[in-house]
Parts: sequence; structure tokens; C-alpha cells
Amino acid sequence: MSLTAGSIDRFPPFRTSPTIVDGKPDLLRRYAARVADRETRRLSFGSVATDYDRYRPGPPPQALDWLIPPGAQAVLDLAAGTGAVTRELVGRAARIVAVEPDERMRAVLAARCPEAEVLAGRGEEIPLPGASVDAVVISSAWHWLDPGRAVPEIARVLRVGGVLGVIWISRDARVPWVAEFNALARESREADRRPDGTPGSRRRRTVEFPPGTPMSEPEELTLEYSLPMTSEQLAGLLGTYSGVITLEQDQRAQFSQRVRAFLDRQPWDQADLPMICRCLKSTRLPG
Repeated sequence: MSLTAGSIDRFPPFRTSPTIVDGKPDLLRRYAARVADRETRRLSFGSVATDYDRYRPGPPPQALDWLIPPGAQAVLDLAAGTGAVTRELVGRAARIVAVEPDERMRAVLAARCPEAEVLAGRGEEIPLPGASVDAVVISSAWHWLDPGRAVPEIARVLRVGGVLGVIWISRDARVPWVAEFNALARESREADRRPDGTPGSRRRRTVEFPPGTPMSEPEELTLEYSLPMTSEQLAGLLGTYSGVITLEQDQRAQFSQRVRAFLDRQPWDQADLPMICRCLKSTRLPG
């Protein structure tokens, strides 16, 4: 198998032989010069908006079947990115609203999904009146929100009986080659650790509500599925993560070499990428 250049050359680098400290790769030393602040990383995706739209997978339709309440008239895709979920929402309600803070992401979203109302905003400041939607969906973005500010806003715009649906999409690391592929993405995230080794941000995979929030205890659904992806698509996918986007140019060159070497070792040009979609659902209560 051979891998051509293309999108892979636009992202990160790594030394072929990392420094070993106490028997473990010294990732902090490798990236000691670059710790991107949270806001920089949160808004980094717009710089690769086209690739983000091309390579980032959306959730399977069954996830939205479960999350969107029957008879929903208005649904909000919050932190919508370039609209992978927004496009899947079309036809499920008469009114589809997408809220996204980055204008570059919104531009792609609006072009790809003209059926949706596309608004500037964020989870902590939703530009909608109270009790105006029947569902709020957040896919692969919960960890970027401040729950203390975003949850009251979500409860405000939801009608009583409406649903908050949170989606996480991940690759199934029980498959050996996927585990190795995931390790490449994890290495880039080590760059976001502070010098003391603590994470620069916590990737929240739980939904916790401030005391007194009128939301029910979350229910959970997990779906397993697969997506056919070429080696070029896999390379492009890695280039859409904030830890990769915010690397310095020389680091990106090193990382692209590591990714190319990994993909060149595989006996395929296309593979079925096993995926796991985890969904949490909570209902807006009176009050």
C-alpha cells in the first residue's frame, strides 16, 4: 500500500524515536514548547473547516431516531461545526437551527445545509428565545462547553418535555490497528498538558447538571457500527483534531511522517473503521 501526500502533509509531526523516561515515551518533552490555550484550540477547527466537513463522521441515523422526540417541531444543533448532524436532522422537524461560534465553520455549514437556520452563538449564550425548541443536540462538543453556564441556557431554550441529546463518536480500540491509530491522536493531545503534567482541558464524557437544573437523570444508548474509509481519509481525519491543528509547522511535518509510516504498513488501501456512538438523553422537566 502506498500513501500519497495530500491533506496529511498539512498536519503534525513527531520524532520517529521519542525520548524514553521511566520506561515511557516523554511526550511532554517532545511538545514542551507548545501548549495551546483552551480558547485557541476550541476555535482552531475553522482553519481546517473544509477538511473537517470532509473527514469528520456524523452519528448513525439510529442515534437521532432515539434522541429526537416524536412530533418535534424545532430542533437545535448546538456547537454544530460544519453541520454533519444538522444535515441528518433535516426532515425530522419543521425547523432546524444550527448554532456555531466560528464563522468559517458556519460558512461551510450554510453552504452544505441551506435548509437550516445558521446562527452565530455558543452553548453559554444561545441566540434563541426561551422555550423555543423541542430538542438540543450536541455532538462531539460537550467537552468544549462550560456546563455551569451552558446547562442553564439549554434548559432555558428547551420546552418542557423537550430533550437534550449529547453524542460522542469514537473509534473502537478493541481492534488492534485502530488502537495504534488512536495512539497517534492521543500523542498530539499530550501537547495540551501543562508543564506539571495535568491536562490542559478535561474531555468530559459525562453529563452533570448544576443543582436545581430542571432536567431528568440522563438515559444512555450505545451503538456500534463501521464506516468504510481509505487511508487518505484516515490521514485527513487525524488532521481535524485540535491537538494536531495547533502544532507548529515542524511538529506537523514530523507527525505526518509517523502517520504516513503507520498507514503504509497496513495491508489495505481501504478498511472498515469500527465506530462506537454513545448517546445520553435528558428530558426538560417543569420548573
